[in-house]
Amino acid sequence: MKTETDTSMEGLLELVAAARREMARAVVGQEEMIDLVLAAILCEGHVLLEGVPGIGKTLIATSAAGCLSLDYGRIQFTPDLMPSDVLGASMLEDRGGQYGLRFEKGPVFANLVLADEINRASPKTQSALLEAMQERAVTVRGDTMALPRPFIVLATQNPLEMEGTYPLPEAQIDRFLFKAIVGHPGLEDLVRIVGLTVGAPRTPARPVVSREGVAALQEAVRGVELPPAMVEYAARTVMLTQGDRPEAPQAVRDFCRYGAGPRGAQALVLAAKAAALLDGRFHAGMKDLERFLLPALRHRVSVNFEGQSQGVLPEDLVKAAAAAARTAVGPDAALGPEKAKA
Repeated sequence: MKTETDTSMEGLLELVAAARREMARAVVGQEEMIDLVLAAILCEGHVLLEGVPGIGKTLIATSAAGCLSLDYGRIQFTPDLMPSDVLGASMLEDRGGQYGLRFEKGPVFANLVLADEINRASPKTQSALLEAMQERAVTVRGDTMALPRPFIVLATQNPLEMEGTYPLPEAQIDRFLFKAIVGHPGLEDLVRIVGLTVGAPRTPARPVVSREGVAALQEAVRGVELPPAMVEYAARTVMLTQGDRPEAPQAVRDFCRYGAGPRGAQALVLAAKAAALLDGRFHAGMKDLERFLLPALRHRVSVNFEGQSQGVLPEDLVKAAAAAARTAVGPDAALGPEKAKA
């Protein structure tokens, strides 16, 4: 790893490529998930990974922290976990015969925090992360302390039908940039995983990007060009997920309990810029907006009881809203990266 960060366009693109290669070496069969986690880190956004245990969610987190030189913290959420186990606690200490309070920082004071099985803890403990995720700071006994930057929460969640889970509050779910559904690997990937993990111990992800490099990439994402038509498309898509709007698709009006808000539009635009950078470009287009459309919006849209009884999923409503938004925006929505660059 270089000691100095090359902030030229070519240097930044090489940093992205190096991170992808190293994570792909450490994590087998999860290429899409690797790109999604890297995109979230480039946007300094949080990720919620949903899936059954044992499919590599924790390995993705540790590999991302390792290859990007980030301090790593892990919190195992359990029903008896308390907010002080997340944030830290004040400890009584002897200062030469006089006693005083010293704050012992919790595992949330890290660059990348793995909140493992977050929906197994009580709502009281889950809410301890709210201020940290939104403000990048925590307040204990009236004192506000900034968290290290960058600060990213990578949370894993078991499907709600599994025993011993609590649904996350809507306000907390909205703080996640992405929600990804992690499935089981296919046969070919499963054979590779077994072959690589039952023999000699594998080398964990090596640091290939410095923390300064991560900061440079996060700054570069903000500078990626996105045509105004694409911003309008993102905003329209979010608005059309709201069932109380007369212009929303029929399925949304019939089956939506609540739709996405401003954070959804922000997530779509930032995700498109990160997708372009991952693809080796500093200009984004329609395909970049659509790449992370479902991860950016599926958790911000809720299906009502009637929709649930008919098997309607949040993804169905997001797709309907996106199709209607593309029609409303018109031909400019077909702008590609090349035309956007011009």
